[in-house]
Amino acid sequence: MNDHPLWQALGRHWKWIALRGVAAVLFGVLAIAWPGIALTVLVIVWGAYAFVDGVFTLIAAASMRESQRPIWPLWLVGALGVLAGLVALFWPALTALGLLMLIAGWALATGVLQIIAAFRLRRSLANEWWLGLSGALSVLFGVLMIANPGAGAVAVVWVIGAYALFFGVLLILLALRLRKTSTFDA
Repeated sequence: MNDHPLWQALGRHWKWIALRGVAAVLFGVLAIAWPGIALTVLVIVWGAYAFVDGVFTLIAAASMRESQRPIWPLWLVGALGVLAGLVALFWPALTALGLLMLIAGWALATGVLQIIAAFRLRRSLANEWWLGLSGALSVLFGVLMIANPGAGAVAVVWVIGAYALFFGVLLILLALRLRKTSTFDA
C-alpha cells in the first residue's frame, strides 16, 4: 500500500479514472471498427469523447481538493479536454488538418502532464513508469500527427483509434491498481 497523499486521493476516486479509460476504449473501438466514417462524424465522436474525458478529469480534480497536493495538472488536462471537445462539437466541419492539430495538441499537453505526474510520484509509487510511458507515447503520438498531417483519412482514424484503445487500457489498469493499493474508506 502507498501512503503518498496524492496516491491516496487518486485511490479514493479511482472510478473516475476507470470511466476515462472506458470512454477511451469505446472511442477507440468505434474508430477502428468504422474507419471509413465521414470526417464530420469522427469529429463529433471525438469531441464527445474529449468532452466526457475532460468532465471526468475535472470531477476527479474537484474531488481531490482535500489531498493538500498540487492537482493543477488534473485541472489543466480536464479543462483542455472540455475545451477541445466543445470546439469539435460546435464546429464539426473542421478540416482534417484542423482535427489532426487539435488532437495532436491535446495529446502533447496530456502526455507532458502525465510525465510530470510520473516524475512527481517516482519516489512513492512502484511502477510509475506506466504513467510515464503513457505520457511519452501521448507526446510521440502528438508529434507524429504534427509531422505527418497528410496521412490518409483511414490511416488517421486507425491511429487515433489505436491510441485511444492503448490510452484507455492504461487508464483502466491504473484505476484498478489504485483501487487495489490505496487505503481509503470505501
